Amino acid sequence: MADDGWYQRVAAEVRAVFTTGPRLVDELECVASVLLAIVFGHLADVQNISWAAFSGYMVMRGHVSESLWRGALRIIGTLGGALLAFLIVPQVWHSPAATAAVLALIGGTTIYGALMGRHSYARLFVGLTFAMILMDKLEHPQHVVEAFISTRIRETAAGTLACILISMISTLTLRQRWPSLPSPPPPRFSWLPDAARHASQGAIALAILPFLWAAFQIPQLSQGAITIMALMLIPLSGIGKSGFRPVSRRIALRVIGCASGAAFAAAFLLLAHVSTYLATPVLIAGMALGVMLGRHIENGKSAFAYGGTQFVLVILVTLVPDSYLNAELSPGIARLTGSLVGILLLLPVLAGWHLVVGVMEKRSP
Repeated sequence: MADDGWYQRVAAEVRAVFTTGPRLVDELECVASVLLAIVFGHLADVQNISWAAFSGYMVMRGHVSESLWRGALRIIGTLGGALLAFLIVPQVWHSPAATAAVLALIGGTTIYGALMGRHSYARLFVGLTFAMILMDKLEHPQHVVEAFISTRIRETAAGTLACILISMISTLTLRQRWPSLPSPPPPRFSWLPDAARHASQGAIALAILPFLWAAFQIPQLSQGAITIMALMLIPLSGIGKSGFRPVSRRIALRVIGCASGAAFAAAFLLLAHVSTYLATPVLIAGMALGVMLGRHIENGKSAFAYGGTQFVLVILVTLVPDSYLNAELSPGIARLTGSLVGILLLLPVLAGWHLVVGVMEKRSP
């Protein structure tokens, strides 16, 4: 009976791929937004076209008003993180201890702010942007901070603008016939000690990254910072005395989604290398198909929804190169390595606290 239920759910998801309705419209909107974000990213001469594409993907919502609000929060958060980086990074980047301290402070504070509901998306991007610029400076000390700031802002703006334009067109056309349900407003919370403790654990993991870079020069450690912060964003109801179990499930979904996306992207990269003339169309087709598939999984009601987002992230990192003439798997592998480092740093911190809580509960009367 359990097998029959599983088969029926899979069959329903497959049928939904080819069913005209709000879900399919959302997937097409995401593909169009990513394609336009790539164009805008090239026009703006950004450093990472894939980040512009991912912005175009993540901002998309079912109505232009929601997309516009989410895009505004992403840009505001990016500007806030960039301003902090401009003021702080030149003063601390040469010292692992100072770098670790500010990364933990700003990262932990923004994780807590993102957990608390209102304007959480903007708060998250303050921390993400600051961490990306700081870690990029450690990896490329010869570059000025202003260059990192400029490209991060342009990447976010390119993707957000593309998303809003596509969302506006869709709202006036397709969404008139297939409207989406409005997203519920995020809950608002006051001070929560459990959330503060949870955020502090993320801060501890973040603080290790600068020392890891100083010791081993692992590339793309900014992805490690992004991974740590993203994994810590679980529902407050799941934190309790220890967030180890819900974060572990999130880690498992992230690993499965990333591995699936890497395999999918590798197949299209191999096809692209068969013919120089067909390389660009093959990569674009693979990207579009991957975005639709990942968004379809993300929009499903299964527990694997978060894995769909990670699937798309790897697709965009790998199949949206800065130049289609030099598309290769190594940038995707480097980013995946950075993400794995973030996971390996976070797990012991969470597991250690989980064990402490278990011991304390056994000793309590």
